[in-house]
Amino acid sequence: MTKRAITRRQKEFVAVRANERCEYCHSPLHFCPDPFCVEHIIPLAEGGKNDDTNLAFACQGCNNHKYTSTTALDPITGESVRLYHPRPDQWQDHFTWSIDYLMLIGISPTGRATVERLQLNRLGVVNLRKVLRAMGEHPAT
Repeated sequence: MTKRAITRRQKEFVAVRANERCEYCHSPLHFCPDPFCVEHIIPLAEGGKNDDTNLAFACQGCNNHKYTSTTALDPITGESVRLYHPRPDQWQDHFTWSIDYLMLIGISPTGRATVERLQLNRLGVVNLRKVLRAMGEHPAT
């Protein structure tokens, strides 16, 4: 049986719910050169659904690095932990900004594993944050 596709309404809802920012690295859609997508937090192959609670707005970089992963190693403990899930998790429980707001810092095992797996401080994203910070557009309030 074919799974139903994500609807246009769902795509619009997910983008608005995320304030048109990547739900992982917080890059804003309107300043990124690549398109964003609506991704399955829990992949369909792993039993995830097409309902709104399993969909996240993601930039191409975060989506590519996450791929079908739901877990990763915490770089401090070496233990496998689940990745950040934008629906039940509170962002501030897992991440904080560096003093200059250019780097995302994982403050929990989930946060640290997500920063590493999704490469949330990759060069292009950090450079975008620098430019946006100079424009007064980062971090989002």
